[in-house]
Amino acid sequence: FLGAGKPPMYGDYEAQRHWQEVTYNLPIRQWYFNTSDNNLLYWGLDYPPLTAYHSFLCAYIAKLINPDWIALHTSRGYESQPHKLFMRTTVFVADLLVYVPAVILYCFSLKETSTKKKASIWGAALCILLYPGLILIDHGHFQYPLSLGFALWGVLFLSYDWDLLGSVAFCLALNYKQMELYHSLPFFCYLLGKCFKKGLKGKGLVLLTKIAGTVVLSFAVCWLPFCTDMEQIMQVLRRLFPIDRGLFEACMFSSPPPRLANIWCSLSVLIKIKNIIAPQTQLKLSFAVTFLSLLPTCIKLTVQPSLRGFKFALVSCALSFFLFSFQVHEKSILLVSVPVCLIINEIPFMATWFLLVSTFSLLPLLLKDGLLLAYAVTMPAFLSACVASFSILEKTSAEDLHLKPFSLSLKGYVSWFKSFPKILRILFLLSVTLMGVLSLVSAAVHPPQRLPDLFPVSVSIISCLHFLLFLVYFNVVILWDSKNSRSQKKIS
Repeated sequence: FLGAGKPPMYGDYEAQRHWQEVTYNLPIRQWYFNTSDNNLLYWGLDYPPLTAYHSFLCAYIAKLINPDWIALHTSRGYESQPHKLFMRTTVFVADLLVYVPAVILYCFSLKETSTKKKASIWGAALCILLYPGLILIDHGHFQYPLSLGFALWGVLFLSYDWDLLGSVAFCLALNYKQMELYHSLPFFCYLLGKCFKKGLKGKGLVLLTKIAGTVVLSFAVCWLPFCTDMEQIMQVLRRLFPIDRGLFEACMFSSPPPRLANIWCSLSVLIKIKNIIAPQTQLKLSFAVTFLSLLPTCIKLTVQPSLRGFKFALVSCALSFFLFSFQVHEKSILLVSVPVCLIINEIPFMATWFLLVSTFSLLPLLLKDGLLLAYAVTMPAFLSACVASFSILEKTSAEDLHLKPFSLSLKGYVSWFKSFPKILRILFLLSVTLMGVLSLVSAAVHPPQRLPDLFPVSVSIISCLHFLLFLVYFNVVILWDSKNSRSQKKIS
């Protein structure tokens, strides 16, 4: 894993172990404060309370097996094989308990009945579980899938109209990782739209009150130990949202140029944004662009709430956050990719293409982690599973891509649009070839001395261009969606 045996920080694996050390050995009031026993510059906790509680639970089990694993101060950089096995087992167990069941139950919630459709359900489950990005980050870069798993449970519950359970599940996701804010607006707009449709003077008001009470109660339970005084709450919030760092998070971009596939990092190759725009202005600019990019989708979802529109909005809003928001991490692309997995049965071609690009965008991080072999194995395996399950190259018509309403609105340009599927297939094959070649070159060829960051920057810019194309596509599908009106009867 990245940073193994390399003091003083040792990498993300050590971060997870250190949080176990801190939460087990220190009282709750010290978890987020800088003290002699808790140096926040050494992997200080910067995730919400549920992450801390999970670390404490893992630490409790670790203490029973070997107290040295979480001994205060003396366990820093601990890297024994038994401990690695324990830590990786905790990730695997989290997968089995939260993420995997949500995926399988979600696929069955699609309510397909014929034998062929049932086969596609299992195919969708296989493709989602084989998605390389999540496998490589969770088990290679060492992260836990719990926030994404809870968010999936939220989507699953909403698909059955269990709105209160869906609200609880998403509150758990948000209280595990603050990056779940990427999904917060679609959840909010969809539920608010349902309340509007039911009527805010009758059933809608009752539902809105119940949802609001559920959210407040869920947050209160998660934050209760930190509500002893306002300073505790403010300190946790400061740790969660360190806005003073500016648009680019310092720990990720210590050496230029940035290697992240969003618009700000891609532009910074040509325009030194950090040097010409003040940090507070960067924050305002980022907020304005992000808000404007997701506003049309949120308005459409609120006015015409539908489960299908909700799932597409999760993708579009998360992608807007990734491309334009503040202090984005490479791994944040998973917050877009998992919702894309949820619609892989509806648009298998575009979903597969996006999921390949999203994993490719992580290549510089994966090479640092020594995950080249795992990357080289999981990418073809995932592509093969998608081709076998969905015959993706045959699903490129305007109807398959949900672009028929848009094509009809073009009127005089419809004749040109007929050749679009063929053009799209060619672009897909060129894209896959380019990703393959650049992956091979990044791994096997030394860059020119004058341009040491040529390959990672190329990966980031090419990925960013792809993501901009996908953002336009998903917004077109949402805004021209004519099926939303059909689903209003169910909601009413």
